[in-house]
Amino acid sequence: MKRSRIHIMGASGSGTTTLARALANHWSVPHADADDYFWLPSDPPYVDKRAEKERLDLMQTLFVPREAWILSGSMLGWGQSIVDQCDAVIYLSLNADERMRRLKTRETARRVGSNFDEVAWEGFLEWAQGYDNPMFKGRSRISHERWLTSLDKPVLRLDSAQPQEELVNAVLGWQPSILRHQPA
Repeated sequence: MKRSRIHIMGASGSGTTTLARALANHWSVPHADADDYFWLPSDPPYVDKRAEKERLDLMQTLFVPREAWILSGSMLGWGQSIVDQCDAVIYLSLNADERMRRLKTRETARRVGSNFDEVAWEGFLEWAQGYDNPMFKGRSRISHERWLTSLDKPVLRLDSAQPQEELVNAVLGWQPSILRHQPA
């Protein structure tokens, strides 16, 4: 696969940002994370949402016009106009226990030296665990699967339990049939 506009998504803790950074580095293209646009900067982080129009305007200004980029994170329910400009989507899945282990490790490291709210932390973990529960009303595997089937672009599904190098190689070796924005 050549440099293109790729959206990498999956559950929190599935490795979307890690794979996005690796691909962006390999292709020397910008990497953007949906959370950086969704949330206003704060300490503790992830407290105040940015207005939807402002999020989309920032994305359109900062990276969307470029010939190639990698976007990580979920934009279900607010970012379809950006996803429409992607060439392909990569969906990462991961065993729920391993995903939660990774997530707790990551978030514990993030909290060091910052202000954080223990109640918010517990709420975040509960929200993240809901992803694999078919009855969960928030962002879930079911809502992602439904959304993926509605796309008119290639979708690559990967199990992110694989080593990072194998994930990158799987993307680089992928030959989606139609890439609308793919540079020569």
